[in-house]
Amino acid sequence: MAEFDILEQLVSFSSVVGQPNADIVHWIADYARSHGAEVTTALGPEGDRSNLFVTIGPRDISGVILSGHMDVVPAGESDWASGPFSIRADGDRLYGRGTSDMKGFLACALAALPDFTKMPLKRPVHLAFSYDEEAGCKGVPHLIKLIPTLCALPDMCIVGEPSGLRAIRAHKGKAAARITVKGRSGHSSRPDQGLNAIHAMIEILASAVNAASALTQGPFDSNFEPPYSSLQVGKISGGQAVNIIPDLCVADIEARAIAGVSPASLIEPLRWASEALRVHGFETTFDMLSEYPALSLAVDAPLTTLMHELTGIEPLAAVSYGTEAGLYQAAGIDSIICGPGDIARAHKANEFITRDELSACRSMLVNLGKRLSA
Repeated sequence: MAEFDILEQLVSFSSVVGQPNADIVHWIADYARSHGAEVTTALGPEGDRSNLFVTIGPRDISGVILSGHMDVVPAGESDWASGPFSIRADGDRLYGRGTSDMKGFLACALAALPDFTKMPLKRPVHLAFSYDEEAGCKGVPHLIKLIPTLCALPDMCIVGEPSGLRAIRAHKGKAAARITVKGRSGHSSRPDQGLNAIHAMIEILASAVNAASALTQGPFDSNFEPPYSSLQVGKISGGQAVNIIPDLCVADIEARAIAGVSPASLIEPLRWASEALRVHGFETTFDMLSEYPALSLAVDAPLTTLMHELTGIEPLAAVSYGTEAGLYQAAGIDSIICGPGDIARAHKANEFITRDELSACRSMLVNLGKRLSA
């Protein structure tokens, strides 16, 4: 099948993050098996979502992973010009949810799979397709833990997030947490008889604002924009009515860290701030929602050189958003970002990719296969 036809199939599966994904997993697995590839379906702890690992070539030799996620963000925007879960072609453009982020790359990898099976690969190609990347890379850690049982540890990983087919060597890490403060309700005329959860949360928020301000003073990495780590309160909720003492307040907080800084370490002081409220009678919980490390691949790494040769474009030093690449690197696998499409088109109505972008990506992957066969 051509990459265009495969993309049409993939987009037709509404594999929204956080939802069961059996339909798209089964389709991809059946397709890969039909071409003689070895396929492992790995059910995640949620019980209704799976990762996929596909191998072409010798399992006992270190090879290359082509990594992508099968999930997409919801498509609830009102200004879609057509159904988001079907392809609408308009000239060179192919519209649909996930076309750029990142079913376009999955389609190219799957379209190249029959080419790989016909090559005398001396080193294997692995397709590693994950779930719930859009929820903070929740699915892929389970797959990464499984890889050493499936093959020799690969030494390279290409994460096909949309990059205009220009390789990217680094990205920031991220950690997100939810802080819950429980107080005691009552009539607002008697604040002495209640415990105001919102007032208590303000102490934590003040700590967050101060921490965010301090991060602007460094450490710095000029490859990123901004060149420092960051922290923000992204969501807050609490209270029922103005004349009721609020007994519950919840805040979601995230940190994004430059390479060499642990994202979780940036949020940890807020855990301490929440726990300090307990001496005043409040109940508090601190739940990590997601965490992944930064990516930092050396400018002279073999994978950097390989991607420069395959794409003909000088790799970009860094981007500020995150991907699964940092997790693969933390597992001892050199990783880089490179895929078709544009991140600026993602997560919005009328997302699209072009036929030329898909063709160029498939050609790049076929050339990678030829390198692994030489």
